[in-house]
Amino acid sequence: MSLLIRSLAALFLIFSLPLSAAPMHSQFLPPDDLTVRDAEPEQQQLMQVIDYSVVVGAQRQSNQQPIPVTSPLLIRLKGKSLNKGATITQVLVNFDGESKSLKKPIYDDKSKTLTLFYPQAQYRVIIDLLRNDTVYVQFLSYANGHIWADLHTGSTRSR
Repeated sequence: MSLLIRSLAALFLIFSLPLSAAPMHSQFLPPDDLTVRDAEPEQQQLMQVIDYSVVVGAQRQSNQQPIPVTSPLLIRLKGKSLNKGATITQVLVNFDGESKSLKKPIYDDKSKTLTLFYPQAQYRVIIDLLRNDTVYVQFLSYANGHIWADLHTGSTRSR
């Protein structure tokens, strides 16, 4: 009897799976008002953050006059891939306090590293997420050149 129940449960699970190959965590994507995500993504990387480190650098390029002094700020995220075919193991979150526009997210398959760029004003928000919640990193690229990347938490109940 229990074998029959297990078999029926397995069949129910198989037939209840979605037929489309919608991206995992698609519920965290904003509305697609411009229909830039009208096809399935060519690539999806989904990672759960396991640990992070903050890097505040200082560099001085002495071969230029006047000598520019920069202090890059980044968060290095490490984690585990969550979806089939994902190879991501590390995310570098760079903060820019000077540019008027941000660089697009870049995934380097060779180093398995995703590089994200955020305004410096988002630093505190991201640190708070990392300290208080389980954080996921999502990267989607489409054939039309559209790229989406985000940091998000799982769904949580409000208190």
